[in-house]
Amino acid sequence: MARRVALAGHRVRVWNRTAATAHAAIDGLPAGTATVAAGAADAVQGCQVVLCMLADGAATRDVLLDTQVMAALADDVVVCDLGTSGVAAARALADRLSAAGVRFVDAPVSGSVPAVEAGTLLVMAAGDGAAIQAAEPVIAAFARRVVRVGDAGAGQAMKLAVNLVVHDLNAALGESLMLAEKAGITREAAYDVLQDSVVGAPFVTYKRAAFLDPSTPVAMSLGLVLKDLDLIVALAAELEVDDPVTFAARARVAAACEGGLAGADMAALGRFHGPRPSA
Repeated sequence: MARRVALAGHRVRVWNRTAATAHAAIDGLPAGTATVAAGAADAVQGCQVVLCMLADGAATRDVLLDTQVMAALADDVVVCDLGTSGVAAARALADRLSAAGVRFVDAPVSGSVPAVEAGTLLVMAAGDGAAIQAAEPVIAAFARRVVRVGDAGAGQAMKLAVNLVVHDLNAALGESLMLAEKAGITREAAYDVLQDSVVGAPFVTYKRAAFLDPSTPVAMSLGLVLKDLDLIVALAAELEVDDPVTFAARARVAAACEGGLAGADMAALGRFHGPRPSA
């Protein structure tokens, strides 16, 4: 995302909790387009748009609501949380930032690394329409579309609804491949058929390499999938929505993480042989 924004002509300041990651993010960019900030407060100082993409809601709140970061935010800034932080985190951020006179956009995205690189992410934006509009010229560097879905919290709810399908599909795709392999069909041949069949969603296409080659770089870890699924089942319980398929997928992901696969790509679920739950 940082690279796309910089290459679109915006001046970018990057910060990450792991400094090496921040340096790697801008490595090779033209001189003067992007710099690495010494800290989060330095990164946001005087910026018109702040884009935040952290692992979870707790990290996002810790960083954005830090006293020094809050003090460094410009009066006309728009702060956008692009991560999957959860509804409660989005509402807490909106309340605290708005109380300080800062505009906040709850703006999680749909799409993984290939979509970022192609500039085709879908952004589910929630918050004040003028604030969303002010951030759009920057977001457009990596997104094909920004859809306003309501007030802060609605973006996270929509993202969890999308990820419900993604994570259920990931689990189903893994089971399908194991079933085909056990029936004597090669994984590659089975994937060809699945990709060309009625279930051949974009997810199936862009996760092909990860499902067929375990050495493919991790795009989203099973640990982060479990974080998402915990948020999803909690929101479903709060809203009294029945979610047996997702509940089962969450149990399987949890078992895989407990089995040592938390750091593996989500496609590794398709090679995990856990205990079969009783009917």
